Amino acid sequence: MAKAKTHYTCQACGYQTAKWLGKCPDCGAWSSLLEETETKVDEKRPAWGASGGASKPVLLKDISGEVEARRRTGIAEFDRVLGGGVVDGSLVLLGGDPGIGKSTLLLAALDRLARHGPVLYVSGEESLRQTKMRAERLRVESGSIHLFAETDANRVLGAAEGLKPTALVVDSIQTMYLPELGNAPGSITQVREVAGRLMAYAKRTGVPTFIVGHVTKEGSIAGPRVLEHMVDTVLYFEGERGHPFRILRAHKNRFGSTNEIGVFEMKGLGLVEVPDPSALFLAERPAGKSGSVVTSTLNGTRPLLVEVQALVAPTGYGTARRTAIGVDGNRVALLAAVLEKKEDIPLVGCDLFVNVAGGMQLSEPACDLAVCAALVSSLQNRPMDPQTLVLGEVGLAGEVRAVGQVEPRLAEAVKMGFQRVVLPSGSARRLEETKLKVVGVETLGEALSAMFD
Repeated sequence: MAKAKTHYTCQACGYQTAKWLGKCPDCGAWSSLLEETETKVDEKRPAWGASGGASKPVLLKDISGEVEARRRTGIAEFDRVLGGGVVDGSLVLLGGDPGIGKSTLLLAALDRLARHGPVLYVSGEESLRQTKMRAERLRVESGSIHLFAETDANRVLGAAEGLKPTALVVDSIQTMYLPELGNAPGSITQVREVAGRLMAYAKRTGVPTFIVGHVTKEGSIAGPRVLEHMVDTVLYFEGERGHPFRILRAHKNRFGSTNEIGVFEMKGLGLVEVPDPSALFLAERPAGKSGSVVTSTLNGTRPLLVEVQALVAPTGYGTARRTAIGVDGNRVALLAAVLEKKEDIPLVGCDLFVNVAGGMQLSEPACDLAVCAALVSSLQNRPMDPQTLVLGEVGLAGEVRAVGQVEPRLAEAVKMGFQRVVLPSGSARRLEETKLKVVGVETLGEALSAMFD
């Protein structure tokens, strides 16, 4: 009997080699090469997408350009991130930390989608009784939800072909396997092949398919990066373990924007939508305390008001600490250097701690001026006016640069009861009529004087 041929495959990037290596020469990951048995590809089996597209090339002008029909799940925050609803035949990958609410969200979404016909929930990690207990806790009472506890991908696809569901959920992709491959579930070969067959099924039948992906310690979805390239939409559930808030963010979306976010709150009955996140993030803002500044960040079409907190204290060590949560630490160090060089703010011998309340992540430079104001407020122990909003990008020369889409940001501030805004002069000149008192500034020094003098 001939000995089966084996090779070593990197579980992070898919690099293959004949011998084991401690470090992958392609991506640099350590101890990521696992031994796998080479499998022969069945030439009679069609390719993954062979049955999902046209049988021959067609002209671009002959293809209908109609907008994709969307089916709403009934969860407004979920529909917002998807781009307005679920597209028929789409393959959606949902990732997140263990216990953050991935299965809870999808089971609740299936409860709404079951109004259009039978739906199938495949659990490869939990028994039917465990899934039933979660459904009772979430008060999922639809009679059209079919549960299937299985890890064999062939049986899963066979059950889907027989049931003809209107939606399919596979929880999770790392537990599924194909017996003919001979590799362990979760290996790069199994994950890639199973995802390919699910994609072919979704495109051929038009059934929207959701797959759950495990997350590694680095925060990325486990398995090959090609998995994220194969699917239509990649969603990440973010949130601190001790925090009740959950943020659903799209990292890739072929049918909508990747800037939209959905905000949920974890309660005893499951995930609850937060239609007004600004009020939630500012609900526990301390009154009359230094180091607290409110700014506005834009996520897609939704402006959010968030609180930036800073704590400046004399360092007890030789090297001062720079700690940032919710904002880039390198950005905080840069802004601290600008304050020292251009405005003579003594921060060299101080530890700097910056935090964005509520677990939000600020990635746009429009929040720079708020970080600077929070640092100065904490250093000088001078509270900011609680009804003042701060906007602006800070350059290395100490100038305050204009920010985009000011109108929706200020409209949200008016709704939340703010009365004054400090923003760049370039944005103030282009601003239409607003109920806020607008203070335009051109330099960081002018902004600090307007906020504290």
